[in-house]
Amino acid sequence: MPYTPDSELDLLFPTEYISDEVRSQLHPDLHLRPLASTDYRRGHLDILSVLTVVTDPGEEAWVAQFNAMRAAPRTYYGIVIVDKPSDRIVAVGCVFVERKFLRGLGSVGHIEDIAVDKNQQGRKLGLRIIQALTTISENSGCYKTILNCSDSNIPFYQKCGFERKENEMAKYAPKRESSPRL
Repeated sequence: MPYTPDSELDLLFPTEYISDEVRSQLHPDLHLRPLASTDYRRGHLDILSVLTVVTDPGEEAWVAQFNAMRAAPRTYYGIVIVDKPSDRIVAVGCVFVERKFLRGLGSVGHIEDIAVDKNQQGRKLGLRIIQALTTISENSGCYKTILNCSDSNIPFYQKCGFERKENEMAKYAPKRESSPRL
């Protein structure tokens, strides 16, 4: 599949939000850009499966989720790194902006779902994703950018400039067969 330029894609947000400095640090065969409505076909879920078990909802449901995220402007910033020769995704990440009443109606950036194809690990792609997302968060006016990670990933995120702070707690909802009620 030939590489598809940004101008031919339906993107989640404008490409200008991604740091040119971060882009310039990638190998010429790699391209960093916003998530596109056709990225289901480029292996988006395959890369996310590096993190956890991923249930494939099918392309139609994936595109509906993409459109729901885009319908909340200035909130979701999903990005991908694409291998140009194959036009396949090799790394992903997202930052979403939470608007708060605290800190003078401030905002917090939450980094989520950082994943790099197992065959591409060790090439600093995770670092580039984190740098790009942190820049988007800061340029969106967020007073801090936070993320959760396993203990084994703490050294990586410390290299990215993050510091260990407080604790994470989680309560998982019981499994259900139907869609959310809200």
